[in-house]
Amino acid sequence: MDIRDGKPVIRAEHATRLASPGKPPLQHPSTGGSEYAPKLAKREGIGFFRRIFQGEPEKRPVNCFHCGNVFEVVCDAQSSQCPKCGGYISLQDYEVDTDWRRRIQTRGDVMILKTGSIIGVSVQCHDLTVAGKLAASVECSGTLRIRSHGKIVGNVTCRELRVERGAVVEFQGEVHAGSTTIDGNVKAQLTCTGTITLEKKAHLQGLARAGALVVKAGAKHTGMMEVVKAPSDAVEAV
Repeated sequence: MDIRDGKPVIRAEHATRLASPGKPPLQHPSTGGSEYAPKLAKREGIGFFRRIFQGEPEKRPVNCFHCGNVFEVVCDAQSSQCPKCGGYISLQDYEVDTDWRRRIQTRGDVMILKTGSIIGVSVQCHDLTVAGKLAASVECSGTLRIRSHGKIVGNVTCRELRVERGAVVEFQGEVHAGSTTIDGNVKAQLTCTGTITLEKKAHLQGLARAGALVVKAGAKHTGMMEVVKAPSDAVEAV
């Protein structure tokens, strides 16, 4: 927003800010005790001559937190403004390597390292990779990738869910995904508008609803499976 005559005025066009090369990003203040701000992942800036020869910078779609509008931003942007409602959108990437108990809201990517944990708060981001502990509600506009053991408390919404080989996870809330690929051990109430794929080492326990199901040889499912709006060949054994 701009300030005119002491009053806030929404800009006619949305603004996108690029990170300055070499300038350290600001971090959230610590809340004390064992809680620290997650590290902001570094993004390399694009040099002047590189921009000239490469032409238009690469862009990606972003979902507005406030009104749900989808618009495009430059991939190297650190923040933007929704052209529809004027709301501020953070695009920072975060790495969490210790206990963190404050809400994270960004359309950048979040990585929870093995030593990190997010407990009792909500996480809104683009891609979320979990190698540590997650006990929070999650909303991802991209991929939720799980590589660890544990229980996830709260509801989960994502475009794509991937549980990697060796991971053991129990979702205690409802899970809604566009597509799902499982190669670990999962206990969940899962609703998938697209395809659920069970890889060779997969074991899915619980109620699952999907538009289609692919089961690789060696995969297991315990519980109820419902295929909705599926063609006659939607369930496939490989």
